[in-house]
Amino acid sequence: MIELLAPAGNYETILAAYQAGADAVYVGGGRFGARAYAQNLSQEELLSAIDEAHLRGKKLYLTVNTLIKREELYGELYEYLLPLYRRGLDAVIVQDLGVMAWLRRQFPGLALHVSTQAAVTGPKGARLLEELGACRVVPARELSLEEIRDIRRETELEIETFIHGALCYCYSGLCLFSSMLGGRSGNRGRCAQPCRLPYQLLQGGRKLSRPGQDYLLSPKDICTVDLLPQILEAGVTSLKIEGRMKRAEYTAGVVRIYRKYLDLCLEGKPRKISREDMAQLMLLFNRDGFSQGYYQTRNGREMMALTNAKEKEREESATAKKREALYGEIQESFREKKAQEKIKGSLKLSVGEPAILELEKGETRIRVQGDLVQEAKNQPLSRERIGQQMEKTGNTPFVFEKLEITLEGPVFLPMQGLNQLRRNGLENLEEELLKPWRREEPGRQQEIAEASRTERASGERQLPEAGKNWLAASPKSCFCASAETGEQLEVLLAEPEISAIYADCSCFGEDRFPEEAAHYLQRAKKARKEFFLALPQVIRRGDLERLQPTVEALRDKGISGFLVRNLESLAFLRELGLAESTELDAAVYTFNPESQRLAEELGVRGDTVPVELNLRELRQRDNRGSQMVVYGHQPLMISAQCLGKTTRGCDKKSGIYQLKDRYGKEFCVKCHCRFCYNVIYNSVPTDLSGELEEIRGLKARALRLAFTLESGEKTRQVLDRFLGKENGKGKRQQEAAYTKGHFRRGVE
Repeated sequence: MIELLAPAGNYETILAAYQAGADAVYVGGGRFGARAYAQNLSQEELLSAIDEAHLRGKKLYLTVNTLIKREELYGELYEYLLPLYRRGLDAVIVQDLGVMAWLRRQFPGLALHVSTQAAVTGPKGARLLEELGACRVVPARELSLEEIRDIRRETELEIETFIHGALCYCYSGLCLFSSMLGGRSGNRGRCAQPCRLPYQLLQGGRKLSRPGQDYLLSPKDICTVDLLPQILEAGVTSLKIEGRMKRAEYTAGVVRIYRKYLDLCLEGKPRKISREDMAQLMLLFNRDGFSQGYYQTRNGREMMALTNAKEKEREESATAKKREALYGEIQESFREKKAQEKIKGSLKLSVGEPAILELEKGETRIRVQGDLVQEAKNQPLSRERIGQQMEKTGNTPFVFEKLEITLEGPVFLPMQGLNQLRRNGLENLEEELLKPWRREEPGRQQEIAEASRTERASGERQLPEAGKNWLAASPKSCFCASAETGEQLEVLLAEPEISAIYADCSCFGEDRFPEEAAHYLQRAKKARKEFFLALPQVIRRGDLERLQPTVEALRDKGISGFLVRNLESLAFLRELGLAESTELDAAVYTFNPESQRLAEELGVRGDTVPVELNLRELRQRDNRGSQMVVYGHQPLMISAQCLGKTTRGCDKKSGIYQLKDRYGKEFCVKCHCRFCYNVIYNSVPTDLSGELEEIRGLKARALRLAFTLESGEKTRQVLDRFLGKENGKGKRQQEAAYTKGHFRRGVE
């Protein structure tokens, strides 16, 4: 079945979406959703919304699509979800894979949908999620129709994709821009949307961006009505509209238009959107027009709202008046079309017998008895009078499609008795209809609740002792380093105190990739250093085929292992039997003990401490199998868009730009043309050289210096500072301009 899935930030929007034609709605509650600033629903509203959905033959999904901290996982999440689970919640949408594994154990039978926040970019990562218990995946919004087909062909997962609404500039789940600059983490549902602000693009001091086109990180909203046939053909089963922060009128207006054109597709009569309907969608909301997203386009200027027409539009009172008029019309339409489920009934009133009411909806039938029917002394009740009273279903979910009334004798029953009979009948019917959705397994529930209480009482479930895969920490954590240039590699190879080197693919020429990587591997061996290949930040269609020969050649030459930044790379290496040689970078989040447990179960060698945890949280974490980044320009965004292409066209040459904000801060942008993505780095490095005493106490197995933009000389200076060689005095001096990231502050 093809599903039209609508967003809702409150109860009114849920009702509006259903009445406009949505098959399912996704909502957030008071906690753990990726839209913390939406109105969201209270616990009681969520319980009512679940019943509302099921009485209408619809579905309700709950977002738990943030990274979840240890105390939240063991202290709050279970109590938050248990009443909703028992009520019949259809599914949860998750980002944190440790949380997904935990939910699978705690709430058997609850459908698990993996959020676009998990940045799934291919079939291997999707297949891994299927293995872990997911039944649906929302792939990265950057995927093409062909990439979606790949997932459809190679898995049994349901596929849900966005068809209308806002786009992020960064791959969802990989953005730390708002987090690092303002402490509002997108991974915790609190994104401040710095992508919607103006910037200038520079190179070597020369401005490349054009006057009046400064919104370089602000994509247009997508509108894909005309692509619906192709999207369905690619294997998408759930068509998702974005907008949990929007008004009910917006949601209803968008849903009713997509419902119209989706139904035409399903009837085999696809049609291009009319001018009138497109004008309505534009009026409801747009940013400098629409694009069709990434379905048929890799990236490009035409996808960007460079002039921020939305701001200008706000100043045009005529447009605002038109929008309010449209909102009024939409509001009126779903008020008039009060949605009640049609039922059939039969009422039998026989003198001297109890009143009998039978109700049915579909295959569900109920029968209730009322008061004894009396013989009328004067005027008996007529069918018309009885019918008028019985059909007063008011605010119930039901309306009579047909009501048969059988009268035997001159009957009389007080109106109060008829009303009570109707109420009892409708309540019993509602209860019977909802019964199949209830999850009542007292024995199992008791077992689960007890297990969860025990878990919380101890603070956390104990991770296994460091075994053959997870390396035990040495008394003094050693230093390792990552590099993105050959110049940096040379400096690292010459430094005896660097125990391991992680070389990004960009260190090596594309034409001689295997040979150059093998050359540096041999040099690292001679220097008695471990040597790892760091795979790309993002893996897309065709990338693994190009990487595989090099990976296999390095494996055969005895490489120490591989550093992965995404699920696709992780799944790829597991399929090659290289899990024990695989380390997870910080973007493969291990935010809580369950995520760490899952990493251990997947057989990987180790992980990297998440950069959004603070010192207090890190002290509660088992860091024995982890390395921790203590220096480096933090990647803030990984984007399929290219700022070079947006401003001056694509020349397929990797390079570095500067992105300048309103305050004059400059963020370096590196174009990784080989794998077609941009990385935007923080304007200053994270430097924890002044915190090494505290960091040693965390017992991480290694401390990593992450070199990205640094020259060879700068790389040497940083090494000297961290290794106590500066000025020959062992005194560590931090960068003139630096940040400690979240080490002392953390995220909400």
